[in-house]
Amino acid sequence: MEVADSVAVSTPQVVRLRPRRARVVAWILAAAVLVVFTLVGTGLRGSTGDGYGSFQRGDQFAMIGLGVLFALGILLFTRLRVEADADGIRVRNLIGGYDLPWDVVRAVRFNRGTPWATLELQDEELVPMMALQAADKQHAVNGVRALRAMLEASQQRTTQPEPTPDPA
Repeated sequence: MEVADSVAVSTPQVVRLRPRRARVVAWILAAAVLVVFTLVGTGLRGSTGDGYGSFQRGDQFAMIGLGVLFALGILLFTRLRVEADADGIRVRNLIGGYDLPWDVVRAVRFNRGTPWATLELQDEELVPMMALQAADKQHAVNGVRALRAMLEASQQRTTQPEPTPDPA
């Protein structure tokens, strides 16, 4: 999170949030999967059993290629992100994302027992924010507080009447 870990009294200009633990676990797991598939791929030699078939170079490259594909799939967890400013909030999850103005957001929710925070929209739809995960504990709580402050500031801007020019 690029905003200070403790939410200040004033609303920050831009809030950028990313999960901490999920990114670390994803990088470690992707590297481990790639190493395992590479070792298995290089170990494919000789016959395939009782038949006449035998492992070829293509089989080895295919196994390593599968490891690369699985590792890339795991690295999708590193793309999780929430970015908010005065105009709205942008959420990027594993697959797909949302670009929402603040006037369609009713609340920022982080219910007890849920794996990640959600945005409650005016039409009662819930948008998951996988970047704010319960596993990140205080980091996620601070992020939710910052987003709630931005939502409140946006709601105050829209409810305040426009100043009328003095006719004199």
